[in-house]
Amino acid sequence: MKDIILASFLAMSSKIDSSNIMILKSFLKIATFVGFTLLPLTELYAETYLTNEQAREALWGSASMSPLGVTLTEDQMDSIEDASDTRVRTNEVKAWKTETGGWFIIDQVVGKHEMIDVAVALTNDGKVKGIEVLQYRETYGFEIKHPKWLAQFLGKDHTEILRLDEQIKNISGATLSSRHLTDGINRLTHTWDQVLRHL
Repeated sequence: MKDIILASFLAMSSKIDSSNIMILKSFLKIATFVGFTLLPLTELYAETYLTNEQAREALWGSASMSPLGVTLTEDQMDSIEDASDTRVRTNEVKAWKTETGGWFIIDQVVGKHEMIDVAVALTNDGKVKGIEVLQYRETYGFEIKHPKWLAQFLGKDHTEILRLDEQIKNISGATLSSRHLTDGINRLTHTWDQVLRHL
């Protein structure tokens, strides 16, 4: 296709005069349109691993829990950002409180370009009990859902700010997803400390 367009262009360009300029412009518009329409379209990718309900069962079994509509104030968001060194993107926290005072939270973090849906369980003293990746929308970097990598977060809480390549090992090829999930856990443990523990 490129060869045909180039040959046609060269043949026309050797005879360009004022009368052929309009034809050349029309030809270039058509060639550009055809070229763009023949480009392969990027496929949308999303892998769903667990539903919210499946994650809830995986993290808390049959424990009874109640949904709590938590809306953070501006002051709370600022306080969480300062404490966790992580940006708070939304003031809504999708949280359920267990009968024993633990928490089940549905959250999102950015991967490289797309959002990653995660479920996080925190104990009644704010320690990470478990993490499940619910949906991953990137075409690579899905290794962050591996239980061995996620196990690094178990028992962590707001008393330390987790850093990639320090407390949390990086995954080659999934650096941004690894970093952003680490930041998300920092944000949620500090959300527990600043807000949830008082509910």
